[in-house]
Amino acid sequence: MVGAGLAGLAAAVALAGRGIAVALHEAAPQAGGRCRSYFDRQLGCVIDNGNHLLLSGNHAALGYLDAIGAGDSLIGPAEARFPFLDLASGRRWTLRPNPGRLPLWLLAAGRRVPGTHLADYLAAWRLARAGPGATVAECLTPGTAAWIGFWEPLATAVLNTPPETASAQLLWAALRDSFALGGAGCRPLIVRDSLAASLVEPALRQLAGQGASVTFGSRLRALELADQRVAGLAFAERQLAVAPGDQVILALPPEPCRGLLPELPVPTTHHAIVNGHFRLPAPVQLAAGDRVLGLIGGTAQWLFLRDGLVSITVSAADALAEAPAEQIAAALWRDTAMALGLPPDPLPPWRIVKEKRATFAQTPAEVARRPAATTRYANLWLAGDWTDTGLPATIEGAIRSGQRAATMAAARLGPG
Repeated sequence: MVGAGLAGLAAAVALAGRGIAVALHEAAPQAGGRCRSYFDRQLGCVIDNGNHLLLSGNHAALGYLDAIGAGDSLIGPAEARFPFLDLASGRRWTLRPNPGRLPLWLLAAGRRVPGTHLADYLAAWRLARAGPGATVAECLTPGTAAWIGFWEPLATAVLNTPPETASAQLLWAALRDSFALGGAGCRPLIVRDSLAASLVEPALRQLAGQGASVTFGSRLRALELADQRVAGLAFAERQLAVAPGDQVILALPPEPCRGLLPELPVPTTHHAIVNGHFRLPAPVQLAAGDRVLGLIGGTAQWLFLRDGLVSITVSAADALAEAPAEQIAAALWRDTAMALGLPPDPLPPWRIVKEKRATFAQTPAEVARRPAATTRYANLWLAGDWTDTGLPATIEGAIRSGQRAATMAAARLGPG
């Protein structure tokens, strides 16, 4: 197993849980990949490199958390609710899907975006019928109240791609497993303490307890290929032979995979995500104890609140990522202060994190370049949120890809 991001960890956990011996290699000094946490000296607390929202319909991710004993490490409201604030007008509203699959909430004006109608949401069926080349904007109606207050922020956050160019099929895949299930499938959840504490450290502890080996600082340089199989792994520090019965899972980003397998089609363009973290002098609360707030009409799109730390996310942020961190912090704090009713000055301690290649650009053209989990080599499998999972490049997609690769590799090993 090569790569200890969430896809690699999910694959390793699944295989070790079947009693299969696992050796996991990671080039970085820590696991988690883009889902990582660290102590920030300037803020004096642990922060995540980015904000990640899970939904109660993310069954692969929630199953993974249960498998590593971290199922109780998420927090969120008891019901599906998504509060929003229009920063320009000051107007607030809350989307509140009802528990059942029948979307009765769409009939209640107080549960929808102000100024929208039932037909604005039934337009989702255009997404369900969309062809592989269709974009979100082509299926919906830009400029309407529903677009501004629901479709655009949702699509941008889920796909990290402007909805004008984003894949309609991928947005529908996300809706099918969340809002289409009713309130039971779209309750928002965030990690209680940190991404590492929920998704990474429990997995490493479990793997260690099951006898799996995990090696950090182990960068794969080349694959030794012979007779349509992987016969060896050339790491920077040593060469490992791959026995005839062994299976290899590459859970790496697309560029390293393409370097190892030049014939492999991979997505080639990416979009940035910018996250801002602010340490508040005292904890603040949103109405009804909400932890997540959608923002309309400002620089930021989503606000996450955890005790005295407020974090802001801007998706599809290629242009913003080129700006100086000080300029970004000032813009994001203006949105934050307005959202939380705090003084605009002085700027509290802050940290800006730029992920310039956060996800591949989830356009129809790039989606068509996603490779399958299988390869032309009998004992080589691929995992990662950029592979052809049928889902957006999210935590759910990454974990599902790892579990799928593990299932295929285990089947090749046979019952013994």
